[in-house]
Amino acid sequence: MALTDDGRVGDISYDGQGCSISQASTSVLTDQVVGLSVREALATVDAFDAMITSRGNIEGDEDMIGDGIAFAGVSKYPARVKCALLGWMAFKDAVVQIVDGADAAPTKNVIGTVVPVQTGGSSS
Repeated sequence: MALTDDGRVGDISYDGQGCSISQASTSVLTDQVVGLSVREALATVDAFDAMITSRGNIEGDEDMIGDGIAFAGVSKYPARVKCALLGWMAFKDAVVQIVDGADAAPTKNVIGTVVPVQTGGSSS
């Protein structure tokens, strides 16, 4: 995952294995959050989380979660909720790591990890 200079999700990718629900849900996530600000992306994750964990009581906001609305039925199957949420929670954790790392030191965002960037001088 990489953020743009203005704090938007610039790129996101994943390499994972899992059931069809987890893979499809994560694919929808990657399409949905690219271009959003961090705040908007986290709000999208929270909206998806609320829908999926509602046991069918929250219909979901298609304007907010886009194609994630297709997973509304999963909320009625508690054993599959974790599958649908896996990629979304991993994304949320990656954002927190990147944002927390940015507060601590200059960083370069590389596929969900925070790599310190040398700010001056030479390395020896």
